[in-house]
Amino acid sequence: MLLNSLDFAIFLPIVFILYWFVVNKNLKNQNSLLLVASYVFYGWWDWRFLFLIFFSTVVDFLVGKRMKDENNETRRKFLLGVSLAINLGLLGFFKYYNFFIDNFIKAFSFFGSEIHPNTLNVILPVGISFYTFQTLSYSIDIYRRKLEPASDFISFSTFVSFFPQLVAGPIERATHLLPQFYKKREFNYHLAVDGMRQILWGLFKKIVIADGCAQYANLIFNNSSDYSGSTLLLGAIFFTFQIYGDFSGYSDIAIGTSRLFGFDLMRNFNYPYFSRDIAEFWRRWHISLSTWFRDYLYIPLGGSKGGIWMKVRNTFIIFIVSGFWHGANWTFIVWGLLNAIYFLPLLLTNNNRNNLGPIAEGRYLPGFKEFISIMVTFGLTVIAWIFFRARDLHHAFDYIAGIFSQSLFQVPVFSNRLGAAQVITFIIIFLGFEWIGRDQQFAIANLGLKWKRPVRYTMYYTLIIIIMYNSLGNSNQEFIYFQF
Repeated sequence: MLLNSLDFAIFLPIVFILYWFVVNKNLKNQNSLLLVASYVFYGWWDWRFLFLIFFSTVVDFLVGKRMKDENNETRRKFLLGVSLAINLGLLGFFKYYNFFIDNFIKAFSFFGSEIHPNTLNVILPVGISFYTFQTLSYSIDIYRRKLEPASDFISFSTFVSFFPQLVAGPIERATHLLPQFYKKREFNYHLAVDGMRQILWGLFKKIVIADGCAQYANLIFNNSSDYSGSTLLLGAIFFTFQIYGDFSGYSDIAIGTSRLFGFDLMRNFNYPYFSRDIAEFWRRWHISLSTWFRDYLYIPLGGSKGGIWMKVRNTFIIFIVSGFWHGANWTFIVWGLLNAIYFLPLLLTNNNRNNLGPIAEGRYLPGFKEFISIMVTFGLTVIAWIFFRARDLHHAFDYIAGIFSQSLFQVPVFSNRLGAAQVITFIIIFLGFEWIGRDQQFAIANLGLKWKRPVRYTMYYTLIIIIMYNSLGNSNQEFIYFQF
């Protein structure tokens, strides 16, 4: 079920009414309703994958309970290993089986040997990378004695499958989200209204920005050999805003929907395209995944405490693993490697934590140096996204070579330039909203709260009309990160 679909527009109010007006007196009934709703939501794509998420839930629930009663360190490590092996094994099979088989065949072919192992038509379960990492954090935190295991299977199952963030995050920690299922929840009008505003902004990002950009990004990337360097650059910029509007839009809808039910999810994006260096970009982009790798991979590997070699090694490991997490394609691995290379000079000069404060704090506009830093960082990010979007490495390198050709300074030419100009206009308006609200949880969190009600509601209804108008030309496009 897509969060930008008519199905979800019907599903959400039904669950909301049942949750607050039918089962609101009993916490266990509320959790049970959310569990049923989450399984209906997830099973909407393919009901067979419900067995997979249920199996993962049972394994980690039992492992957690057993670890609590086990004091022998060797046995505790074994139990953690069971959780890691099963969860990562399922993820590896469904997501990476054919990738490894295909590369195995190519490696032998390179040396003149022909082998013919079987490949499978493996369907990737929606959101498996997200809920796998969520359950892994639960098992690891219990092993580290940072978390008491769940005693209520319903609460734990709802934590694993919580429908707003199930298929594309944020990747929640059990230490943050799980305790919220134990506490009585009462309807909070102001929290719900704030959630509705965030859902509205998320829909604007997805339907107006991401889906609008997708039309032209797809056209240009799929026919890249036909276009000039300037058009290819424009296509890369379109994809840069497509993936941001798509993914951060989903996060906004997920967080806003959770607030309707009295839950608080972690922030996943913090205006990353206003970053002044790559280190800051990664503190602002997909925060739940970046901090997951920091806490469960980078720090256990030694973090930044060792010498220069250890810092460099660990940095490359987390960026390459992050790339591989995104998909079974060398393009994602090179995307991660490229970001590691971007990050390396900052790390080696100890400048990776220079920009921790707000951007242009207390000022309407950034200073000249700040503006140049933002533009350079944005440009590096655009180049990296080309690898993320390209079909394969050959396509990515050809695309970049096409940009840096003599045709870079030609006027971009492609079909429906008027429609593209409209999308660019919306991007500029969008960036204006984001810049004004850059110190808020989301761009329109506080915008207009002090205006007179007619003026404020005019803004909301204008956004709704723009969203509805743009949705007519886009048939509920899936979120990009559903495939991860």
